[in-house]
Amino acid sequence: MKIIKETNQDKVPTSINKIILLIVIAFVFSVATRMVWVYEFKGVEQFKFNNELMINTNDGYYYAEGARDRIAGTHQENDLSPIDSSASILAAGVAKITPFSIETILLYLPAIFGSLLVIPLILIGHSINRIEVGFIAALVGSIAHSYYNRTMVGYYDTDLLNIVFPTILMWSLAWALKTKEDKYILLMAVDIIAYRWWYAQSYSLEFAFFGLILIYAIYEYVKKEDYKFTMILLTFMMFSISGLDILYRILIIILMFTLLHYKKEIFQKYMIYFFLASVITFFASGIFDLIWGRLESYVFDGASNLNKGELNLHFYTVVQTIREAGSISFVTFGERISGSVFAFLLSFGGYIWLCKKHPIMLLGLPLVGLGFLALSSGLRFTIYAVPVMALGIAFLISELSRKVSKQRIMQTIVASVLTVLVLLPNINHAMEYKVPPVFTKDEVIVLDQLRSIANREDYVVSWWDYGYPIRYYADVKTLIDGGKHTGEVNFPTSFALTNPQDVAAKMLRLDVEYTEKKFALEKAIKDAKDSGKARNKTQDEIDLKRTNIASMTIDNGFKDTNDFLTALSSDIKMLPKTRDIYIHMPSNMMGIYPTIKLFSGINLMDGSMNANPFFFTTSTFSENNEFIELGDGLRLSKSDGILKVGENSVKIKRFVKTEYDIEGKLKVSTQDMAFDGSLSVIYMTNYKQFLVVDEATFSSTYFKLFVLEDYDKKFFEPTILTPLVKVYKLKI
Repeated sequence: MKIIKETNQDKVPTSINKIILLIVIAFVFSVATRMVWVYEFKGVEQFKFNNELMINTNDGYYYAEGARDRIAGTHQENDLSPIDSSASILAAGVAKITPFSIETILLYLPAIFGSLLVIPLILIGHSINRIEVGFIAALVGSIAHSYYNRTMVGYYDTDLLNIVFPTILMWSLAWALKTKEDKYILLMAVDIIAYRWWYAQSYSLEFAFFGLILIYAIYEYVKKEDYKFTMILLTFMMFSISGLDILYRILIIILMFTLLHYKKEIFQKYMIYFFLASVITFFASGIFDLIWGRLESYVFDGASNLNKGELNLHFYTVVQTIREAGSISFVTFGERISGSVFAFLLSFGGYIWLCKKHPIMLLGLPLVGLGFLALSSGLRFTIYAVPVMALGIAFLISELSRKVSKQRIMQTIVASVLTVLVLLPNINHAMEYKVPPVFTKDEVIVLDQLRSIANREDYVVSWWDYGYPIRYYADVKTLIDGGKHTGEVNFPTSFALTNPQDVAAKMLRLDVEYTEKKFALEKAIKDAKDSGKARNKTQDEIDLKRTNIASMTIDNGFKDTNDFLTALSSDIKMLPKTRDIYIHMPSNMMGIYPTIKLFSGINLMDGSMNANPFFFTTSTFSENNEFIELGDGLRLSKSDGILKVGENSVKIKRFVKTEYDIEGKLKVSTQDMAFDGSLSVIYMTNYKQFLVVDEATFSSTYFKLFVLEDYDKKFFEPTILTPLVKVYKLKI
């Protein structure tokens, strides 16, 4: 039995006008649902800048920076601006051909392009002669939890097309195998090439589709069926997936398709040679190594990042702190894919039924497999299973409505009711998912002011969460960001924020200068290669591979990085100052302080973790005549200053109160309690927030500069001080 076999009852012709009408309805529904977010926040002035709502994903500012610089036609060398990224090119292109501002484009494009998913889903339904299945799937899939979250208004990221492309690939493959028409081979190849241009890591999923088609070709061969068309399809797929430059792949596809179209007998005669050539090209281009490496990164996450080299340093990996990269519960898994666990189970059963009746739908397995990877590797993968599970629940609804009645009107009523029931939890989620923009207006105003103070070559140091927005609004350089945040690059920033000001200042200066030094080395290597000049390649490889902290250690004559870190409090070798450095500290960094500390709370020489700092913060507390109840078992006695931590009593070293006066100046009052106390209690009046911290945290640069504005004039000077964000300039 062939995989494309259809039953007679399914062969109901659908007019092109009906297909277009259903696409328009589903598309409008998808976009309209996403406009709920705009309706909720359109009146919140703190969420607007330049008369437009701000985007709600940090990564969006990465592409915004690239689009901004692309429109301007210039950017700074080594500023990491993604001017050549597809998402930046798209935003800049739309800005050039429309009257809309870049802020408006970044805000609404995700809703518009993300809603294009309805097109391939409806076409897939049409390909199995069940247009109603495609329409229901389009309604459900377009607003499913995880898909909505990552294509909502303001979520400008590659996800706005990352599911559209593979769903189109699924449809084009299904239609190609069903009709055996050459034009669908071309459509498939174009989709793969476009998908790779849009998302560089698409090769893993593309290869999974290739593997599935290869299995089908083997099936045809074993069953002695005609497998020529499938082999031609595989050949085009392999060339499209290869690691060749996009222009070469486009040229090869055009030449092959021309030969296939005009001299099909010649192409079929030498088909095996074309296929072998595609396989050789695939492996020779290095793409398989990337696919294997990607698979390992999905399945195997190490607990520490071992830096091979002279020092064999160990670093804390960022994957350990990212929720999206961790395992999730089955309940969360089901809700994000189908809206509820019950709906997911029905969707899964419906997909099995769909595959049994229409085996061509087995082509959805690569998407399902990648989606199921979310159970072990993080919720970011759930989005891939959405379109296929939507087809599953849609098919189940269609079949149930058919079994209820043979009358078309009754079938429509039943299907409509069931569809609404499936849609309701997803619609409710869209209405309740009120994620705010990344920054508020007041926070952005600080960066906008900093833009006129700092030069474009200056560095603004903050935690990686804020890197992209800082670069976009302040137009400066950063050390770490949403894409550059491995343990080795996070360590110096974490160290600076969580250690005293003297050693923090030195670390900041060293990390910036060593970063620029490595940029200079990369340029020197490139210039030498272009000019044919000889260099010591072995030493160049060592210097490029060596992390900044390793270079600092070695250049200062130490063999143990711990000794170097200790020596920072004394005179050490510093690189010449080449630019200014600013340290950016927002108030919401307080909530992630313990996470920031983890990256420098590791013994770099052996990988062991230091004891976690005592850090407690609360905005929900109560007070009576005797105690201040802080929550989580913490109670502060007013009479003797003793802090009850569960059953233990801890002496308080000091009680600090901070408050802004009517002129906006911070006033700090300190009451010393017990000389041998180990903890400090701070009440931030204007924030209505209590902090309980150990001495190391109290002495940290972030705490001193942000909470107390107690800066060491030898190392820092205030640049912009507001309750929400504080920026200091490094003086060394």
